[in-house]
Amino acid sequence: MRVIWNVLAIIGLLAVIAVGYAIYVLQPYAGGARALDSQATTVYARMARTVLETGDMAEATVYKRKVEEGLDVGEVEDTLRMVANELNIANVGEMPMSEEVRNVTGEDFPFLKIYMFCDARIAAQMVRHSQAMAAYLPCRIVLQEDEQGQLWLMTLNLDPMIHGGRPLPEELYEQALFVQESLETIIDRAARGEF
Repeated sequence: MRVIWNVLAIIGLLAVIAVGYAIYVLQPYAGGARALDSQATTVYARMARTVLETGDMAEATVYKRKVEEGLDVGEVEDTLRMVANELNIANVGEMPMSEEVRNVTGEDFPFLKIYMFCDARIAAQMVRHSQAMAAYLPCRIVLQEDEQGQLWLMTLNLDPMIHGGRPLPEELYEQALFVQESLETIIDRAARGEF
């Protein structure tokens, strides 16, 4: 009985040491964690769950929709452009990646095109707030064909940018939400062919 008591005492002591060490190591970050946006833990938990389910970090960072059967590339592209124009999001470029891959390699490649959209005023405010936000510019939407010939639309999930750090200033927060909602609206409507 005394041996069991001693083993339990050692386990308890090791647990106290481990907790003390964790507090010591994490203490410098506690203030920073408390300063994060109230939705940060939800955003990162959702991303972690996706990574654990898929094993793919990129999958955890995108918003995507399957294009409805029967819609072709031209219809999806027309809808993308029309909805972006309706929302006053400028189309600042298109990159036909599958054509480029075919030209460079001489091999066939499934359809892949990147559409770039931007609102220069919002972009300027984002970069003034954080230079790192320039890496998110311009906002991109991808139209991609998978191995089965199914078309998909996707863009970066902006939740980590909007909610992943300290709360954004109110005006920038509203504008970032507008951009996020606009990109999702463009994708959702284009996936349905809804002009």
